[in-house]
Amino acid sequence: AGQQLSVQVLQELIAQHQGGDTLVMDQRLVEALHSVLSNEQLDQAMVAEMLSLPGEAYLTEISDIADVEAIHIAREFARKQLAESLFDSLWARYQANREVSKVTPYVAEAQHFARRSLQNIALSYLMLSAKPDVLAAALEQFEHSDNMTERLTALAVLVNSPFDAGTAAALASFAEHFKDNPLVMDQWFSVQAGCTLPGGLQRVQQLMTHPAFTLKNPNKVRALIGAFAGQNLINFHAADGSGYRFLADLVIELNGFNPQIASRQLAPLTRWRKYDITRQGLMKAELERIRSSGELSSDVFEVVSKSLA
Repeated sequence: AGQQLSVQVLQELIAQHQGGDTLVMDQRLVEALHSVLSNEQLDQAMVAEMLSLPGEAYLTEISDIADVEAIHIAREFARKQLAESLFDSLWARYQANREVSKVTPYVAEAQHFARRSLQNIALSYLMLSAKPDVLAAALEQFEHSDNMTERLTALAVLVNSPFDAGTAAALASFAEHFKDNPLVMDQWFSVQAGCTLPGGLQRVQQLMTHPAFTLKNPNKVRALIGAFAGQNLINFHAADGSGYRFLADLVIELNGFNPQIASRQLAPLTRWRKYDITRQGLMKAELERIRSSGELSSDVFEVVSKSLA
């Protein structure tokens, strides 16, 4: 029921943006989540789940024709409204749970998972306030957590925040500490690939020059390229088609030595019918460019041909 209400509220905001109206948040969602946050008897995992707004990918799937900008703007507006309206409650729950985390060693049990889950989603909302106290809390969690879940969440929150200096230092520290752990470095790439701040494509292109990245490793391709194209919709679906050209170029290159991973990376382009006429044309043009690029593997040829049929 909570998710249905969230979807309804977000779709109303999307329609407001499309109509050129001033965005106005339906207070029913704010009131419902305030009630949930205020009730400390509720299971913390459920509270965290209810605070999780439907993602942009889901909102795209349930749209007849997905409006990339409207979906992103509406969802970010809703998150900021919730963060502002619920700040005191979120801050109280975050601090209480974080204090427990500081003195409780990591345990893989449901109660601990629930506490960390609520703590982490609260932090993601709180950072939208851009308050120095929240930055300090995120840095403390990043630097002193004894588990990867909390540390990666803090890093993701920093990466999507306006605090450039703290973010750069955290990214450098994480990479230095885990440089010999390829699977953890995959997470490091994915966190940055998913950053929805402007300049997403340029960040991904820069990360491709990092010593830990190679197109020869399928895990690295999925962690960086796959995360960007599949999760960072506002940057991948840039109106100028730069994200589509980038992905098509990579598919053509990958086709030469790893056709299976190449065909799998094609998935975002094959959904071209879901978008507006301009984006449909740009996406189809890249699929056609791939098809005419030379000798294609059977994997890539099949995916491209079926998509264009």
